Amino acid sequence: MVERNYYLPRSGPMPRPKDLAEAVEALRQEAFPAPAVKRVTLHAKEFTAICPRTGQPDFGEVIVEYEPNLLCLESKAFKFYLWAFRDEGAYCESLAARIADDLFEVLSPRFLRVVVKQYARGGIELEAEAVRYGDE
Repeated sequence: MVERNYYLPRSGPMPRPKDLAEAVEALRQEAFPAPAVKRVTLHAKEFTAICPRTGQPDFGEVIVEYEPNLLCLESKAFKFYLWAFRDEGAYCESLAARIADDLFEVLSPRFLRVVVKQYARGGIELEAEAVRYGDE
């Protein structure tokens, strides 16, 4: 078996990303060759960002569905990436687009769908979806 240097620790507490650039690099470094699967879905049920208008935390979840081309998303790196948004001020719609753009850049999948759901605050739940298509 070939030794591999990993970007993130294999066990123990996971560090917090310094910024989004480091989080995207972790996605890139931890991606692995895609096996013969048609579709992959990741459902992160704990997601936090900051409302850019009020400065209050927005809680929610992120669902990523994609058809791999050459690479797959490593789940621990995905969690690390999502942690980078904890102090980011961004609207739900912007988050869906940013996450889709970052994942599409790293994975170059055939198809990618990102849904960001923000839990109710003020009695209103919000859901934003971003879709990207790659080359067949």
